Amino acid sequence: MTTIAENRSPEPGPPAPPSPRRVLISAGEPSGDYYAAELVRELARRWPGCEFFGCAGPHLREAGVQPVISTEDLAVVGITEVIRHLPRIWRRYRNLISSARPVRPDLAIVTDSPDFHFRVARQLKKLGIPVVYLVAPQVWAWRKGRVKTMRRIIDRLLCIFPFEERFFRNNGVPVAYIGHPLARRVRPKLTREEFFRKHDLELRRPLIAILPGSRRGEALRHLPELRRAAEILSRDRDLSFILPASPLCGASWFAPMLAGSSIRAIEGEAWDAMAHCDVALAASGTVTVEAALLGAPLVTFYRVSPMSWAVGKLLVDVPFYSMVNLIAEKLIVPELMQTEMTGERLAAETRRLLDDAADRGKMKNELALVAAKLAGPDEATDPMVRAANEIEQLIAVSLR
Repeated sequence: MTTIAENRSPEPGPPAPPSPRRVLISAGEPSGDYYAAELVRELARRWPGCEFFGCAGPHLREAGVQPVISTEDLAVVGITEVIRHLPRIWRRYRNLISSARPVRPDLAIVTDSPDFHFRVARQLKKLGIPVVYLVAPQVWAWRKGRVKTMRRIIDRLLCIFPFEERFFRNNGVPVAYIGHPLARRVRPKLTREEFFRKHDLELRRPLIAILPGSRRGEALRHLPELRRAAEILSRDRDLSFILPASPLCGASWFAPMLAGSSIRAIEGEAWDAMAHCDVALAASGTVTVEAALLGAPLVTFYRVSPMSWAVGKLLVDVPFYSMVNLIAEKLIVPELMQTEMTGERLAAETRRLLDDAADRGKMKNELALVAAKLAGPDEATDPMVRAANEIEQLIAVSLR
């Protein structure tokens, strides 16, 4: 017998969340380009047919984002270094805003480059477009007054470092800690034996990974002292030096500057180089986080122009410069900044790590604790899935 209950239509479920038709996405640096591309892939899976456009680098373009302007045009570091590029950056800013006005995207996602993206976000908010900021600007380190601007122009801030959530929440910014996007992605492709065989390296020789920075300006400032360090280290021991070139530089660009040096540039493969090296010499930035996730003992460094350093010293208020040390909340990797970044100091710190097994072991243990913190509040959930969940909650409200 058929019952009334069996004839009854099923209870309607909750309505499907609305899907945006167009999303503006903008990344101003290579690391942001990579993170944003991972988020685009997750959102595209959830929102079939959605169009993504904006400021795109190679990863975003590969993910299907239609470039209005290029990330490569914005990748400038240093206070005084930016000044001579301002006319070009201003033109790119106007191009990006002009592309948004006629189509009125349902959502904007911006990442890194706060001086550029705060202006972008301010204009988009005037157009009634909700703004998500992926990767928190480091206002906790310098120019803390910018947090007031963030409260006005950002609808959701997605931070990737554990200590940031408390700071922004206490300052009234709508924030969520998603974990670091690289925590589940940074893995070597090759075994140590495969990597050494591919690049004709001797297994018995310790390997030093040279990571001068992903941008050409950074590399130019750092290479002379890195070459000097390699020269000093090679005087009393047999070592191999590999420089995995970033896409923004390319191995061929390094060739004339490394002529006569024991440092050999290769195309990419930074994760393999760090995973299998004995020590990494890494410019302060995202690469130090990658080194921590790969368990690579490292020495970090950075140089800018003397004027940028002098101005920065007045503005920056942090106990450490390296993100690895900030996450650990103590000094676990050496920081050689500005005038301390010399070939002699780099060589001395490298030699100490090569020769002192106990010190190396202690650093690797501390790096493992940093890696665990970077995994986020729930290690089973990918940070970009968390980010997409936060964005869907926001978009569900804005598209009602």
